[in-house]
Amino acid sequence: MLQRGSASVQAPPRAISRANGERMAWVDAAKGLCIILVVMMHSTLGLEAALGREGWLHTVVAFAQPFRIPAFFLTAGLFLSRTIDAPWRRYLDRKVLHFVYFYLLWMLIQSAVKSLPAGGPAAMAHDVALALVEPFGTLWFIYLLPIFFVVTKLARRAPVWIILAEAIALNLWPHETGWTAIDEFMRRYVFFFAGYAFAPWFFALAERGLKAPDIATAIAGACFALVAAAVFGLGGDAAQIQTLALGLGVVGAAGLLSAAVAAAHTRLGGVLRYCGERSIVIYLAFFLPMAATRILLVKSGLAGGAIDVGTASLMVTACAVVTPLILRQLIGEGALRWLFERPAWARLADRPAGAEPLRHPA
Repeated sequence: MLQRGSASVQAPPRAISRANGERMAWVDAAKGLCIILVVMMHSTLGLEAALGREGWLHTVVAFAQPFRIPAFFLTAGLFLSRTIDAPWRRYLDRKVLHFVYFYLLWMLIQSAVKSLPAGGPAAMAHDVALALVEPFGTLWFIYLLPIFFVVTKLARRAPVWIILAEAIALNLWPHETGWTAIDEFMRRYVFFFAGYAFAPWFFALAERGLKAPDIATAIAGACFALVAAAVFGLGGDAAQIQTLALGLGVVGAAGLLSAAVAAAHTRLGGVLRYCGERSIVIYLAFFLPMAATRILLVKSGLAGGAIDVGTASLMVTACAVVTPLILRQLIGEGALRWLFERPAWARLADRPAGAEPLRHPA
């Protein structure tokens, strides 16, 4: 992918094009761990806000804060070289329209659930219009992905070190425009581009780690120890120091990927892989079971009463992760499959009739 002569981002290297089941296993495990941490964050902070106090799971959420999203974007870029040189029509279909469809669909669903009960059709219409320029709620990740894909394809012939330097500069440049797409692009693009540009390096290291899981475990432990020391040693200040935040994102993402490599073929790894293979299904649909479980636990008085806040947060997290997986299994090829499969009318590329399954952001 990195060519010595021009140092530009090029076509798929053998390390990626020959990726076998083992390599895919650790990537899926990493995605699974990322999505669980994301759902845990929303579940825990939402329940704590409703109860007005923190639980023990808050410590895990605070620890993962520097790296859960950087690692998610990094894994999203790992396989981009497989498709980046495709014709624009096909590329836009797979990397832009694909996610636009699911963003608009689930934005409408979330808006109907959140806005209609509170303010009626007028409030929903306002939220839908705003969501075209300001990512709606938890869906900002798939709003940003198509932008990353287009920018990277446009820049694929540029020297990789220039793009990387610009991405680092954007990350470190003090900014707060108030617009999620702009701010998050500046914060996160460096991780997505690194996943794309250095994929051969990541795959080579992962292959070694799969042969020596004890070493991968030790690397993960060392990385996580550094993150924990910074997060709990500096408290909230760690996230405010942009240079430190970038470093913790890199170190934490390295730890998460190493942990995924070490766990890839264990029983725990099997659970993570299953979630990772369906990470976008979880990402799209977790909000409703999360909110429903939180309301049930709070209204019943169980959360903070018979069940401590941390355990209740873990229960909300589990329900929010498992319910979308059950829903997807129940839908299968039935009438509601358009919730998770893009229909033929929402495609640009010429393909056989039928619906296209929701793919991972890779």
